[in-house]
Amino acid sequence: MDKVAFFDTKSYDELWFDKLKESYGMEIKYFESKLEANTSVMAKGYKGVVAFVNDELNAETIDNLVECGVEVLALRCAGYNNVDLRHAEGKIHIYCVPAYSPNAVAEHAMALLLCLNRKIHRAYNRVREFNFSLKGLMGFDLKGKTVGVVGTGKIGREFIKICLGFGMKVLAYDPYPADLKGVEYVELEELFRESNVISLHAPLTLQNYHLINRNTLNMMKDGVYILNTSRGALINAEALLDAVKTEKVAGAGLDVYEEESDFFFEDASDNTIHDDVLKLLLFTPNILVTSHQGFFTDEALKNIAEVTLQNLRDHFDGIPNENEIIYKGK
Repeated sequence: MDKVAFFDTKSYDELWFDKLKESYGMEIKYFESKLEANTSVMAKGYKGVVAFVNDELNAETIDNLVECGVEVLALRCAGYNNVDLRHAEGKIHIYCVPAYSPNAVAEHAMALLLCLNRKIHRAYNRVREFNFSLKGLMGFDLKGKTVGVVGTGKIGREFIKICLGFGMKVLAYDPYPADLKGVEYVELEELFRESNVISLHAPLTLQNYHLINRNTLNMMKDGVYILNTSRGALINAEALLDAVKTEKVAGAGLDVYEEESDFFFEDASDNTIHDDVLKLLLFTPNILVTSHQGFFTDEALKNIAEVTLQNLRDHFDGIPNENEIIYKGK
């Protein structure tokens, strides 16, 4: 059995990893702590480490892991913008799970839109107080509206299928366009100008950091809806809040937040939140925030466990694996 240290563990993480680990020849030690420089010493004696999206995988953490004898870092997520890939090159092997359940995230994005548009969250709270007034709950038909999809990888494509099923017109932007039926690829500026709904399905890069900002918001239609189930830093949250206040943006559905690492996936209900931007997002009625749960289905958790364990198994057995992340430089 190959020994693996598993960080930032929640009870739901253990469910499928425990069911599958022996069949992949793994012995797993679970740690509740996030993986960062101060906790990385706990990996001493383990060949591999499993980490998550909000772990702090900077140069110091990587050096500590290498010093502890760790040879492989397996991310149980698709994104890896929290990893210093340049520093890791030649020191430690890194793998990710590029597609665990694209439809899970796409369905969550549509759920956010439906909830925002038809004011489901407001209606739910209202009727619990026996207030059955319809005032303030009006939405609009999705059929015939234009949705702009930024990023047409596996998740973006699943979201497009859902939108087409609702009878929406789909505009898309991606540096690498695909041949998708019923989709018109346009430049970002046109997508921003023409869309009633904009949904982000792109990985975070240096080029698209704060893609949604004051300038791009000004390009958009009045009353646009914005969805983000990708990475929080695609949106400048303060600019978004200002756009909501002026009613430039009619609503926003956010499953991610730029500074989420201190809050998301944790119970902070007994703590004082010092992040004023997050507090404003949470208490603005037409902004709906969920806790990075787009991936959170039973099927997705099973796929994550299977792919993560296979990544580790292939590494230990010396088998090439297309999920290894290779630093390509600039």
